[in-house]
Amino acid sequence: MKIDKNTAVTLRYKVLDAAGRLVEESSEPMVYLHGGYGNTFPKIEQALEGKEPRYQAVVELQPQDAFGLRDESLLQTIPKTQFPPGVKVGGQLQARGEDGQAHAFTVMKIKGDKVFLDGNHPFAGKVLRFKLAVVDVRAATEEEVAHGHVHGEQGHHH
Repeated sequence: MKIDKNTAVTLRYKVLDAAGRLVEESSEPMVYLHGGYGNTFPKIEQALEGKEPRYQAVVELQPQDAFGLRDESLLQTIPKTQFPPGVKVGGQLQARGEDGQAHAFTVMKIKGDKVFLDGNHPFAGKVLRFKLAVVDVRAATEEEVAHGHVHGEQGHHH
């Protein structure tokens, strides 16, 4: 079966930075609903459209096509007194950005009575290469299409 709208695609992937260093690798296959549902990046969907199991590709994405450009307004400094106990450098916490939206912030450093947070995705602003291997393609169920994502093994569970 070929990858087309409303197919469930099983992929193995590796993510490399612009220098070719491995930054992430799937330990389990990823399964997504193909066809513009926002379950993977549009340029990856474009590269996989019409392909079949065993197809392999390397897709290079610019920051705006992946995790976005860095947004300096997502850098925050908060007093250590407002900092939740137990979270350390490298830890994450939920907070509201200056735009009022909830964001995951990574603790970048703690210096004196200040905590420095970054609400950007760790890969924001980076050119990334995705090494993709199509493992399986199947027709999505009516329920998966209605919900806009794959259910079951390696997919979304309700």
